[in-house]
Amino acid sequence: MNKARKLSGSLESQIRKKEEEEREAIAFLLAKQIKKKEQILVQKMRMGNTESFIGAVTLEWLATRVGFAAQLPLFQDKFNPQTNNVVRDAKTVEALQQRPLDWSRQTALTQYLAVRKSHKFPAVLVVIDAHWVNNYYAIKWGNKGRATESSAVFLPLDEDGNLGLLNVSEEYGIFALDGQHRLMGIQGLMQLIDTGRLPKYKRDKSCTGKYICIEDLMGDYDIKQVELEKLAQEKIGIEFIPSVLVGETYEEAKRRVRSIFVHVNLMAVPLTKGQLALLNEDNGFSIIARKVAVSHALFREMSGRKPRVNWDSATVSAKSTVLTTLQAIQDMSENYLYYKFPHWKATDKGLIPMRPEDEELEEGLKEFNKLFDYLGNLPSYQRLENGVETPKMRRFSHEKPPGKGNILFRPVGQVAIAQALGFLVFRKGFFWEDIFDKLYEYDAAGGFSSMELPKSVWYGVFYDPNKKRVLVSGKDLAVKLIIYLLGGIVDKVERVYLQKDLATARTIENKAMGFHGKYIDPKNVGLPDVI
Repeated sequence: MNKARKLSGSLESQIRKKEEEEREAIAFLLAKQIKKKEQILVQKMRMGNTESFIGAVTLEWLATRVGFAAQLPLFQDKFNPQTNNVVRDAKTVEALQQRPLDWSRQTALTQYLAVRKSHKFPAVLVVIDAHWVNNYYAIKWGNKGRATESSAVFLPLDEDGNLGLLNVSEEYGIFALDGQHRLMGIQGLMQLIDTGRLPKYKRDKSCTGKYICIEDLMGDYDIKQVELEKLAQEKIGIEFIPSVLVGETYEEAKRRVRSIFVHVNLMAVPLTKGQLALLNEDNGFSIIARKVAVSHALFREMSGRKPRVNWDSATVSAKSTVLTTLQAIQDMSENYLYYKFPHWKATDKGLIPMRPEDEELEEGLKEFNKLFDYLGNLPSYQRLENGVETPKMRRFSHEKPPGKGNILFRPVGQVAIAQALGFLVFRKGFFWEDIFDKLYEYDAAGGFSSMELPKSVWYGVFYDPNKKRVLVSGKDLAVKLIIYLLGGIVDKVERVYLQKDLATARTIENKAMGFHGKYIDPKNVGLPDVI
């Protein structure tokens, strides 16, 4: 029995040793092939009649070897080398169905790669184009102009022909179909590493005259030069589609590639603002907004009452039963907490803010919860607890059925009051107890309601009397008015300017609507009393 066990153990050991030797042999042979710059290891795939090859390349390789879709020889006669876009006219509009590249996005994408430790780009979809494809007289365009071979040269390494080496030597052109802005960001990263700075462009690649510099990124985000240089050797997924398949004519190949481009773009539905707020793990204001939206009594879902937060849309209709949107709560978070945590916001528009430390997030969450603890106890919001539905509070009096026209039930009004209170609490040092007493008194007297009536200070500010709808553009003026009503504007000059702005908002054709419902001279429009 023991002898049998020994034989069995010996045989098993020999098999394992043999397998290990085979793996080492395979690894040696693969390493020898992969080291050749003109070929990469890929997996062959097929969906429908589309053949493709997927592998991985370094960021440096991608930036150097891959061009933009508009650089395909097919479009060279209408190609703008400055913007890397195709010049649109009657001839090219059918040939190239794509959105122009937005070069204003490059610095943000580059900065994301440079400073985010957990950065990740999805695989890039490219077309590989052989030199003979655009030569009408090439031998490989055989009988009736049909290709005798694919533009992608693949050497299989297994019996089924699934794993192998793809020829990507310089005689092949490679162009991004999906992921052009990712390519743009990676190219920007390589330029930043090589030169130490990257120009900021407008959408059409005209220069703004500004730059992002390595020194600034190293100082602001605590990253080192050696860490940036290592990024060039990081790898990204890449999927190759041949520009021509065996048996295709030039026109058929062109139509297939263009169709794939359109389809991948149609499938890539952009996220809504609400969905972005829901997923954002870097923006401190967004993180806190999500937590409050699901946990605070004013918003969290409870049995027996309808949901109060719209998680996707940035707006709410007059008939909607939700109280607000996640996007509005994020805007409230940013506008309120900015006065306490200004460094949470990126110093340069288009760049990405760093995730705050956990201690700061906890402090911010505590402060933001306090805001809704007080607002939730205002008479208007307390009516919700007594069974009144939000449409009743939101609709105007001239709508059917008539409503209260309350600004606290409009996202723009919610954001305005949050911004004003943030300024008073964190900049002016007002005490919350004093603020709440004044807000309660003002709300109980109907101050936030009837914005569609001339007696309301919000008439012409949040309400457009001509179009009979909410004025989102009135937010900034509303913020100043709320600060004034709560005693935050004492300077006489500031009050004069505020009075002029309010008069302008209520003026139509040189006549201003007075608080008593009659047209008066704009000079006679005064400010309401401070609460």
